[in-house]
Amino acid sequence: MLVPEAATQVYDALQTRWDKPDPEGRCDVQRKIYRLQVDQEDRTAAANPGKILLLDRGTIDGAAYWPQGPQDYWRDVGSTLETELRRYDAAIWMESAAALGIYDGDASNFCRFEDARSAIESGKLILKRWGGHPNLKHVGAFADLEEKIAAVMEALA
Repeated sequence: MLVPEAATQVYDALQTRWDKPDPEGRCDVQRKIYRLQVDQEDRTAAANPGKILLLDRGTIDGAAYWPQGPQDYWRDVGSTLETELRRYDAAIWMESAAALGIYDGDASNFCRFEDARSAIESGKLILKRWGGHPNLKHVGAFADLEEKIAAVMEALA
């Protein structure tokens, strides 16, 4: 079962993206994303018992974007990294195609605010936040989408 990506939904509803609000506004957006992510995951799981949920993002990602750092993020949302890691049976980190010099910025998603170098660095920071997951898999960057999908399918197997 697919769970929609919360960040794009929140940014779309607010008609903004991460680099536009001030630090307080960024915190407010991340809170909204966290709450929507948890709600969507929980509702989808409850409606589909025994099914595997496939997510584009998870609650841990927000810690990479919190202006005051991850510890403040966990305190603010009322959780811990350990609690959130336990929400997920597995995690797959997919390296951005920006690592290959292929990056379309906000052309495919209006919420993207980073240039290619920043996208690579953000990806590394997200990987670091997920680094404590006992079943974390890595899928490298691919120029061909079909090859990337095949690599993800292999990681899922």
